Amino acid sequence: MAVEPVPGEPAAVADLPDERALLIADYHAGLEVGLRYDGVELRSRADERRESVVDLLDRTDADRLIVLGDLKHAIGGPGGEEREEIETLLEALAVPVTVVKGNHDGDLADLLAERDGVEITPGHGVRLGEVGLVHGHTWPSPDVLAAEVICMGHEHPMIRLEDEVGGARAERAWLRGPLDPAPFSEFHDTDLNADGELVVFPSFNDLTGGTWTNVAGQEFLAPFLPEGFRGAQAYLLDGTRLGEYSRV
Repeated sequence: MAVEPVPGEPAAVADLPDERALLIADYHAGLEVGLRYDGVELRSRADERRESVVDLLDRTDADRLIVLGDLKHAIGGPGGEEREEIETLLEALAVPVTVVKGNHDGDLADLLAERDGVEITPGHGVRLGEVGLVHGHTWPSPDVLAAEVICMGHEHPMIRLEDEVGGARAERAWLRGPLDPAPFSEFHDTDLNADGELVVFPSFNDLTGGTWTNVAGQEFLAPFLPEGFRGAQAYLLDGTRLGEYSRV
């Protein structure tokens, strides 16, 4: 496969035409600052997030970091702590960075305008070889949809697991399934050659919460889900296959 999860981690590696990339989604730098406005006091985990990315780049021998949207958390311009977290992260990286623009990244281009080695793609995504990259808050371009594997974030998929005595917990999960071209063809008003696999990444930031994909009443955030894939399977971070996500 062109894209393979890193066992036990909310990250994957992708073999691109000229390099090997580490892919993560929904870093949400500065999330703890945002939570304070809601009355939730948590110590910053910025150091742990940064160290985890640096460690993953080293372990996977990746040549590039790709963030599938929402590198930052604030919808508007980042404040002091959030700005510092982003700048400290980028200074710690020894590889170039591609950020696929997400709905939280509106002012990111201004923040990073003077920084070398950082590229920000449009919100409709970009295709690198046979790998399509998109955040998921808006419809992917036809070029992205023609890829063998389309990678997206935005959803922060979670699976609710129950034990025999009624205890329950939520786990971050991967969703992977064959792309259904019908809704994309309808949106773009053309017949698309789109028969790849859609991979929905777990949130890299474990504080974000997310879409409980197997709980009644929960809805996907992306405008093309769940219609955009067929029979998507859910996997835990350790690689455990749980079966079709809606039946777990």
